[in-house]
Amino acid sequence: MTSYLEFEKPIAELDERISELQETADNGELDIAADLKRLQKKSERLLKSTYKSLTPWQKTQVARHPQRPHFQNYITHIFEEFEPLAGDRAFGDDQAIMGGFAKIDGRRVMVIGHEKGNTTESRIKHNFGMGKPEGYRKAIRLMELADRFHLPVVTLVDTSGAFPGIEAEERGQAEAIARSTQTCLSLHVPMVACIVGEGGSGGAVALASAERVLMYEHAVYSVISPEGCASILWRTADKASEAATAMKVTAADLKKLGVIDEIVPEPVGGAHRDHEQACVALKTAILKHLDELSGLSDSELLQARHQKFLSLGEL
Repeated sequence: MTSYLEFEKPIAELDERISELQETADNGELDIAADLKRLQKKSERLLKSTYKSLTPWQKTQVARHPQRPHFQNYITHIFEEFEPLAGDRAFGDDQAIMGGFAKIDGRRVMVIGHEKGNTTESRIKHNFGMGKPEGYRKAIRLMELADRFHLPVVTLVDTSGAFPGIEAEERGQAEAIARSTQTCLSLHVPMVACIVGEGGSGGAVALASAERVLMYEHAVYSVISPEGCASILWRTADKASEAATAMKVTAADLKKLGVIDEIVPEPVGGAHRDHEQACVALKTAILKHLDELSGLSDSELLQARHQKFLSLGEL
């Protein structure tokens, strides 16, 4: 059952009316097929028009939707023969960042990504996708392993940011994020990063510093959350909507700025409404970019990656 967001209330009311009519029709009391068809078309039109004109803040809400696909869903729908690898070989295993060997359309890759969880228990287990130092050090280990075996790296980014707890700082959170970012930039193999939900702060950049960055249509990517930005600028999180607009967090804005390379379309109403269709679109985009990068030499890959980031902000 779809969970509706605040701005989707008119759609929710229509869908509720449709459900009531369907129950009546199932009882065989009335022939209401025509009314049902009319309401369903109206609901589809309303959903389409609503999602065509989302504000940056509304897109942020969609990106955070609890029913959006998560890492495990992408593994199921996009990759085959996933072999998870655990631990940073220094402290422990962070369940917020997962990864391992896999195949995509028969091509061997290393896939790494954030997992938020989809139930109360699993969200706690995966720390809501907020990586700790050992998570980023695990990512470093897996990227270096991919480099050694000449495997392309695919990352799935979906985090509100790295874990801000004191224990993470004690274990070197900033250093782990910096080294993970450095490792991304120094790989001699193709790397494709996918912003699939929230791309928050350094916790996202640490897995997204690739020569090709893809982004779902309704995902967001920013240096800080809109609430955090509003708290700093206006001393209140109530200005989050204004902050989201000013920060240019949407895929369309970031494509214009050259931060991302391709916008991946989502099903009407967002990826949370049709996981399979969303995954098909993402898989197609990943394969396209892997094919384009496969013909580049090590030095060309490094040059392309470095040039991408050095040119950001040029007038």
